[in-house]
Amino acid sequence: MKTFAMTTAAAVLAAAPLMAGSLAEADADGSGTFTLEELQAVFPDMTEETFTTIDANADGEVDLAEAQAAVDSGVLPAAG
Repeated sequence: MKTFAMTTAAAVLAAAPLMAGSLAEADADGSGTFTLEELQAVFPDMTEETFTTIDANADGEVDLAEAQAAVDSGVLPAAG
């Protein structure tokens, strides 16, 4: 249980720079992941093709790790 809590805390802390600003508010349903529609609310120019590129595991949602990878690669702008 401690390992899970520590892993979760590390993931949240690692995502903190990404989650600053409007991207944190984009998670309209509070699921911890982003749909195409949620990201389009923050990034109106987001295309389905770009979303598919960001959604590395092809599950139809972008999680924090995928969003951070998109920021790190310049696909999404950094918050702030």
